Amino acid sequence: MERVRQGYERLIANFTAWAQGEEGIRAAAVIGSFARVDHPADAWSDLDIVVIARDPDRYRDSTAWVSRVGEPWLTFVEATAAGGAWERRVLFDGGLDVDFALLAVDAVRTMVADGLPADVSEALKRGLRTLFDKDGLVAELQAAVAPSRVTSLPTQDAFLDVVHDFWYHALWTAKHLRRGELWWAKSGCDGALKDRLLSVVRWHARTVGGGEVDAWFRSRFLEEWADPRVVEGLRSAFAHYEAEDVWRALFATMALFRWVAREAAEGLGFPYPTLGDERVTALVERLHAERV
Repeated sequence: MERVRQGYERLIANFTAWAQGEEGIRAAAVIGSFARVDHPADAWSDLDIVVIARDPDRYRDSTAWVSRVGEPWLTFVEATAAGGAWERRVLFDGGLDVDFALLAVDAVRTMVADGLPADVSEALKRGLRTLFDKDGLVAELQAAVAPSRVTSLPTQDAFLDVVHDFWYHALWTAKHLRRGELWWAKSGCDGALKDRLLSVVRWHARTVGGGEVDAWFRSRFLEEWADPRVVEGLRSAFAHYEAEDVWRALFATMALFRWVAREAAEGLGFPYPTLGDERVTALVERLHAERV
């Protein structure tokens, strides 16, 4: 780990020395595991650097500057996980992975004025290490971060929306299995359904588990905060790329979702849509029984 950390620190130093000399780059900060005390970086971590620039597209659309930081093996652009911006991702020599999230100065000021989006606040509050801050923008972002780290609870409408969404897509997955669209069906089982499952797992942890649960962005470290029964149930809830195994995983996911959502509903004091669950389940079972 020490060798990996030293490699990343060299990249940070190289980036900082170059970026401070760029008039268009106004601030930069490390976020993520290399800035966290809770769950700090380990040998498998990547490095996340927020770059605030007057014209972030200049750095998004060009790769020339990347070699000023280190020796790149490959680089590409994708949307950031939070904030609706873009990031240039670079794999440097030795497999060191750095994400440069590129934010516009005006966008940062607007976020601060309007209140940080929840996903941005979540990303920043875990830890932030300022590299340089020419105009005080990083300090403004830090001051705007929401202090709470507790998983929020849904309204009854929001809860029922997720539960109905799950059962809708359970049937949707079964129909695509019957049609022979294996890729689409597996994406439904292990994508859409798991996403809805994660929502109720978070609410379940807060209401049934008791106390203030810190469920992290995108449900990271689930094995630490979710009900142990959920973790055990997930062992059989994912599928191989094979039709019969997707059927098996679909039924396992439905069973897991059902008890988690029912317990969460009870803890929240909300009704559980038993009739919708039963009707969808019966139809999925019929589609399974009638397959050729």
